Amino acid sequence: MRTIRLALGLLLLGVLLLVIGLIWIGQGTGTFPYPAASFMIRQMQWAWIGGAVALVGLVLVVLSRRR
Repeated sequence: MRTIRLALGLLLLGVLLLVIGLIWIGQGTGTFPYPAASFMIRQMQWAWIGGAVALVGLVLVVLSRRR
């Protein structure tokens, strides 16, 4: 039971980080300029940070799916 909870927790956290990272990539590159007054729009540092966050999220999703 504890293993299932851990796997579910890793999966949820991984998906959340993946989505946040993809949004940050979109904002940093200017592809997703929402909200319009965001300080992150067209700031490449946020695209790189978003890529790192998305990668961590992807790793957590993969780890959660291993048996």
